Amino acid sequence: MFDLLSVLLVFFVLIPLLYFFSASFSESLALVILIVISIPTVMAMINGAPYVPTPMARVEKMVALAKLKKNQRVYDLGCGDGRFVYLAANRYGAKATGIELSPLVWLLAKVRQWLWKSKAEIRFGNFKFHDLSDAEVIFCYLLPETLAKIQPDLDKKIKAGTKVFSYAFTIPQWKLIGREDRNVKENLAPVYIYEKP
Repeated sequence: MFDLLSVLLVFFVLIPLLYFFSASFSESLALVILIVISIPTVMAMINGAPYVPTPMARVEKMVALAKLKKNQRVYDLGCGDGRFVYLAANRYGAKATGIELSPLVWLLAKVRQWLWKSKAEIRFGNFKFHDLSDAEVIFCYLLPETLAKIQPDLDKKIKAGTKVFSYAFTIPQWKLIGREDRNVKENLAPVYIYEKP
C-alpha cells in the first residue's frame, strides 16, 4: 500500500509542482485538466476494477439468464461502456442504470448510448454512494477485494429477492444460487448468480 501511495504522491503532487514552475499557463492548465480526469480513473482502478469490458457473448448470456421483464429495475456497478444496461433497456425494456467513476470511460459510455439510441441511464460517480434500494437485478464485473468490501453495504442497501450477477469473481459471503461455467474454448470467465435472501 505504501508503494502505491508513493507513486500517487509523485504523480499527482511532485511532478505537477515541478511542472507548474517551469511551464507556460496553457501547459499548466492542460496538466491540471489531465490530473482532474486521472484522479477518478485511478480511484476506479484501486476501489473497483480497471476498465476491462465484459465480452459481448457473456453480456448477452448474463442478460438472458436474468430473464429481464419490461420496466424491471436494473443496475450495472462500474458500468464501463454501458453494454449491460444498453442491452437490458433496448432488448428487454428494462429501466437500466449504469454507474461509472472514470470520466473517460463514462464519456465513452455516453457516446455508446447515443450510438445504441438507448434509453438506459448512465450516471457519473461512485456506485457505493448511489441508492440501489429499488434494484431488482444488478450486474457487476468487479475485483474480488471490491466485491468483499461492498457485500456488507449491498446487504443493507438492496431488498430481498434482488438478483446479483457477477462476472468472473465470486461474492464471498453470499450463497450461490446458480452459475454459468467458464467457457475455455471462447476464453469466457464464469458467471456467478446470487439472490438476496
